[in-house]
Amino acid sequence: MRLDSEEFAADPHRAYSALRQAHGPLAPVELADGVPATLVLGYREALQILGDPARFPADPTERPSSARCPTLPLSQWRPSATRGEDHTRYRHAYHDCLAQVDLHALRTDVIANAVPLINAFCSEGSADLLNEYAIPLTVRVMNGVLGFPPEADDAAFDALTQVRDADDAASAEAGFERLTAVIRAVLADKRSRPGTDVMSALLTHPGRFGDGEITQIVGMMYEGGTEPTWNLIANTLLEMTNDVSFRDVLLGGSLSTRDAIDDVLFGDPPVPNGCVSYPRQPQIIGATMLPPNQPVITSMAASNNDPTTSGGDRTGNRSHLAWGAGAHACPDKAQSVAMVIATDSVEQLLDVLPEIELAEPPQWRRGGFHRALMALPVTFPRTPPLNL
Repeated sequence: MRLDSEEFAADPHRAYSALRQAHGPLAPVELADGVPATLVLGYREALQILGDPARFPADPTERPSSARCPTLPLSQWRPSATRGEDHTRYRHAYHDCLAQVDLHALRTDVIANAVPLINAFCSEGSADLLNEYAIPLTVRVMNGVLGFPPEADDAAFDALTQVRDADDAASAEAGFERLTAVIRAVLADKRSRPGTDVMSALLTHPGRFGDGEITQIVGMMYEGGTEPTWNLIANTLLEMTNDVSFRDVLLGGSLSTRDAIDDVLFGDPPVPNGCVSYPRQPQIIGATMLPPNQPVITSMAASNNDPTTSGGDRTGNRSHLAWGAGAHACPDKAQSVAMVIATDSVEQLLDVLPEIELAEPPQWRRGGFHRALMALPVTFPRTPPLNL
């Protein structure tokens, strides 16, 4: 099974079920043609691997790159809270800088950006809620959190688009280099005119990061904070259009928006497969021998729905692995920022347009590391614009 195939993108849960039936909780897959990996499908096995970074390190220094797989350059070593010998130092920086984000002010910013976006299409009766709402809203809010000035917004987003749309490794890495250049230019201005944003906080952090390290950290925050968040928003809105009873319960107040989003994080998380590790020696998990220096990928989507551990009402249950687990889980503060953006953007939209209907069947972008719609076209009763 290739994770970058159209078959996988169309129905990944069918693929997970077939892999589980054929191979058990750990299955051989390909990231691309001729690029082997192991996909972890079992919840217990996922926790075992994620909780043992000594046996399953995230640093792939030993792993050679491949021009056949555009995702590999993004999994190779670069300074971040996910990999490298300075993991703890970088993780502290993530936590400390994001801890300074005022979540009440963030909510105000989400609404301030949501209202004009909704006003742009609410009287039309139709919209693409991914490209006209979830993406621009998330990017604008995250730009403010990280400290991108308006004049750098388009350049940063264009670079991110090149990374996510790359057809080969060289193009993906070139996109990240473009993003790095934008961040470096912004940092030069921040030194003389600091603000209350993440980039400014990194410049004065006790970790004493150099510009090269800061650009890499901010780049990883930008990648990790934008696309997964806008896909979480879009996937939540899609579930509400596909499941009328789910939407009715949500709008009726019996289900909170947070619970609705957690339901999506169980079933269709925006990062369905990730937390890549690279065992240095052969490792045995259950009855499976994992070869050295070959990627081991945790399937959060499959593990969340492992039939040996899942079942019953998930309302209020946050035991899903959508944020990862163990030493390399998404930092708590990053989770809080993402959840505020997702929750408030969904609530703001539904307050204005509670009767959205899907205009055409969903089409998914190919790729095993994201659960990403190509568009979310909907219709709804025409509504007058909100007062600004």
